[in-house]
Amino acid sequence: MSFNVTLQPAARQFTVEREEAILPAAIRQGIGLPYGCRDGACGSCKCKLLEGRVIHGAHQHRALSLEEEERGLILTCCAMPQTDCVLEARMVPGAGEYPVLKLPTRVLALQRAAPDVMIVRLQLPANQNLRYRAGQYVEFILRDGARRAYSMANAPDNLGSPPSIELHLRHMPGGKFTDHVFAAMKERDILRMEGPFGSFFLREDSESADRPMILLASGTGFAPVKAVIEHMRHQGIARPTTLYWGGRRPHDLYMHRWCEQAAAEMPNLTYVPVVSDALPEDAWAGRSGFVHRAVMQDWPDLSAHQVYACGAPVVIEASRRDFVAQCRLDPQEFYADEFTTEADKHGP
Repeated sequence: MSFNVTLQPAARQFTVEREEAILPAAIRQGIGLPYGCRDGACGSCKCKLLEGRVIHGAHQHRALSLEEEERGLILTCCAMPQTDCVLEARMVPGAGEYPVLKLPTRVLALQRAAPDVMIVRLQLPANQNLRYRAGQYVEFILRDGARRAYSMANAPDNLGSPPSIELHLRHMPGGKFTDHVFAAMKERDILRMEGPFGSFFLREDSESADRPMILLASGTGFAPVKAVIEHMRHQGIARPTTLYWGGRRPHDLYMHRWCEQAAAEMPNLTYVPVVSDALPEDAWAGRSGFVHRAVMQDWPDLSAHQVYACGAPVVIEASRRDFVAQCRLDPQEFYADEFTTEADKHGP
């Protein structure tokens, strides 16, 4: 048995199987809904249920509160229809443009970029053409069926030879996957992955496509932002853009030189590194404090901007809240990818 789900105002309709959540059904049928983690932790897929009834699977209360549920909001990643439904949801042009593929990949190179950051290059199979938008992610499928998501750090215009994708992995001590990456993974290992996923990419066809942009990254949230910058350079996108990259210590800005070089080569790009917890021995002479506060100091009025933010949930939540409330950012012009950990997904 299946149910019909209609999206308004786009008037798009698709089917959802019994005991299937709305979002995976939409992805499977190439319907572009906004989403991030797909695990009920980030809230990026939140939309309003206008008609019908759903049952929610496990999710975090910070992603969808009881008050929001009472107002008719749902998380499409874990909401399973019990009847035909009508949703009020923004369509994301391009989110379902490329097919989601399961494919093997070979470890091409491993580079320790910081004490807790590994840059991994994965060779793509010659007989499968992985197509994606700069900013999207893939999921590794582990032996026990568990999944781990990582964003591509290179644009699809910059796969190199042999074609490969670049990922930035932060070591989470005790983490099933990253412990293996940092202790045992070696070149030529074979991994299984699936993708592309995610709706974090430039809205190039929107009415706001000429607005100046703020790119905000914390930690390895820099990975998809790097892909976006590469895409802008390749496509000749000349919108005024300011990149803010925040870390606790200077070594957390593990591709600082790359950012300086990109800003030197792209007249429209300005780079602002921000460190929150520098020690005297770091001899840090740059901006200090929280990275989103640096944005607010430089841009007290964001009403004419688009913001693309990626990193830890606490950074994304603070940025969304403060940019809208204090800097007049249009909430519809804030696009984010929260890097949720397994602890985030199973926390309160």
